[in-house]
Amino acid sequence: MSVFNNVLAEATSISSKSNLRILAVIAGLLVLFVAVPFGASDYWLSSIILPTLVMGLAGISLNLLMGYAGLVSLGSAAFMSIGAFTAYNLILRAPFLPLPVVLVLSGLVAAAAGVVFGLPALRIKGFYLGASTLGAQFFFEWVFSNFTWFSNDSQSLTISAPRLAFLGYDLQSPAGQYLLAISVATALIGLAFLIVRSRLGREWMAIRDMDTAASVIGIRIARRKLQAYAISSFFLGVTGVLWGFAYLGTSDAHTFNLDKSFQVLFIVLIGGTATIFGNFLGAAFIVLTPILLDRIVLAANLSFLGDQGALTNLQRVNFGVIIILILIKEPDGLAALIRRAVAAIAKWRRSAT
Repeated sequence: MSVFNNVLAEATSISSKSNLRILAVIAGLLVLFVAVPFGASDYWLSSIILPTLVMGLAGISLNLLMGYAGLVSLGSAAFMSIGAFTAYNLILRAPFLPLPVVLVLSGLVAAAAGVVFGLPALRIKGFYLGASTLGAQFFFEWVFSNFTWFSNDSQSLTISAPRLAFLGYDLQSPAGQYLLAISVATALIGLAFLIVRSRLGREWMAIRDMDTAASVIGIRIARRKLQAYAISSFFLGVTGVLWGFAYLGTSDAHTFNLDKSFQVLFIVLIGGTATIFGNFLGAAFIVLTPILLDRIVLAANLSFLGDQGALTNLQRVNFGVIIILILIKEPDGLAALIRRAVAAIAKWRRSAT
């Protein structure tokens, strides 16, 4: 009888935890879809929340490749540019396509490019693989800068966001752009969780930990690596559409340059590898720290240190130092730091009771 009671109590505990998680998810969705767009100002939506959200998605894209599959890419922005330019041309040349279809097709084109540039992963790894992925970065930046067809023969080689609408709802306002981004983000985050908890995700982690042993137990290494590049590039392609259209409005090939690729890489390193929500911590750090440094410079009146260019370089130096200190102090990223803090608080509460 006592065994039955213990099993019943354990089942009840698991059920209550599951119900709490469901309620937390519902409450979070209500906040994101109702409270934020109607409560936040246009400045917060367009200058802080939106870039943090989109860059967090870019971090998830790269984290699926690096954190879970153990592969390397230094050309993330290239696949973002593929998504942005593909969406622009689809909306321009096939205006009958609904926006969700445009997003999916843009991601699929980026995924195809990711498979092509992921082929070196079948032969090389580590630093050499990272160097080879730079080829995608420079190649697509050159293509979109020299072939005017992709920008509708624009002399400036820029693409401007077309009118964004879905089911008759105008998405041009900051709130509309945010709702577009958070809707896509919710779908991609859910897809990312399904992937990492599926057989595919488990096999990626087996390859990451020891690809030789993974091959011995029957995992098809080549197929899984190419799938990792394809899925990561798909996410990046969709993210590029959001970055170019929902956030910037106007972009060109140099919008998605090597600096952007390194920003995505830093988001993964700062937020933590093999994590989903940690990428948004890294994105918030990347977006908010420069703003904070700007406010400090203005508040401290540091104009005596030099002109605006010198102050900008000083901010970049401080930004780099902060990143280095975080990586030294917490190499597993901010997500691991928060997990340890929550575990310490829970342990303290248990000991107090």
